[in-house]
Amino acid sequence: MRRLLPLAAALAVIAALVWAFLPRPVEVDLAEVAARPLEVAVEEEGEARIREVFTVSASIAGRLQRISLHAGDAVREGERVAAIGPAAPVLLDSRSRAVAEATAAAAVAATELARAQLAQAEATQDFMTAEAARATALYRKGALSARAYDSAVREEKTARAAVASALANLAVREKELESAQAVLRLDGASPPAACCVDILAPVSGRVLRVLTESEQVVQPGTPILELGDPGNLEIVVELLSRDAVRVAEGAQATVSGWGGAPIAARVERVEPAAVTRVSALGIEEQRVTVVLALEGTPADRRQLGHGFRVTARIAIWQQEGVLTIPVGALFRDGTDWGTYTLRDGRVALRKIVLGERNEDFAQVLDGLAAGDRVILHPSDRVADGVRAVALPGG
Repeated sequence: MRRLLPLAAALAVIAALVWAFLPRPVEVDLAEVAARPLEVAVEEEGEARIREVFTVSASIAGRLQRISLHAGDAVREGERVAAIGPAAPVLLDSRSRAVAEATAAAAVAATELARAQLAQAEATQDFMTAEAARATALYRKGALSARAYDSAVREEKTARAAVASALANLAVREKELESAQAVLRLDGASPPAACCVDILAPVSGRVLRVLTESEQVVQPGTPILELGDPGNLEIVVELLSRDAVRVAEGAQATVSGWGGAPIAARVERVEPAAVTRVSALGIEEQRVTVVLALEGTPADRRQLGHGFRVTARIAIWQQEGVLTIPVGALFRDGTDWGTYTLRDGRVALRKIVLGERNEDFAQVLDGLAAGDRVILHPSDRVADGVRAVALPGG
């Protein structure tokens, strides 16, 4: 009996060594292949903007009065938002003033000449009128030939036309004199004019930006301020053209990342033309503009403003009861997709066919059945036929 004890101890040691060096099962994290609702969406940064932004511009040239409105102020349609008054005349340098004075002097002389010509024409008219009266009296008595009578009448009409011409010439010279004197007139000597031309708000809303605030001389068409209705917002997103082709009008979307609660939206318009944009990596991309209409009430997005950055998530495919597998269980096996399943403590490599997928789950078209357990994020110790055991809770 004593001889058997050392033998038993040796066998126990050998058994312990054999057990210690036997490969242990790999601990793995498992997930179940099951039917779930699956939604595929594209996510991109966008911008909130007011649908209709009105730029109020100067309608005439003049001095714009200082704008008292500020961004965020409410205005009503037809309310005065700006006023433009007459601009001060341009000051003349010595050379320009000398030229203007000479022009004014010439205009004075031309006016005096026109008055003298008018006086001469009126004197000629008086004489020709008297001559015509005498010729008429003689013609009626038969003491004057018809030719001489006609000549006297013609001379009278010519004299009357000369007076009219002299009057018109005098009027022209007087206006030229006024124009020449206006160039030399000082501000205080100018005739009083209407104070201002009012610029009215075309719509009711709020001031988005004041483009020209200080008093200054403006030309017609100079932008003054921008108006819009903050409650009439839309979201503009530029998607890659390969993603935009899958977006349908009316598709559901979610707007988030603006600092408030997510807002439901829908695709209102997908523009038919793409534009070229250069990415941060210097790669040219074709981007398509997608416009989203916000749903709900303006009170839900009261803090969202014009030009705010947002993140838009647009659904491009969704279906209920889709057989899905977690994306973390997938890997490439050559040109196919593969995954590891665990059955009866052994790992099995399965090749599968996938359909749609998002960042969490992928649609299984072939290769797996509902209830199969797959290994998440398999390590390099996991291989086909290896013994494995699920982690607690897996």
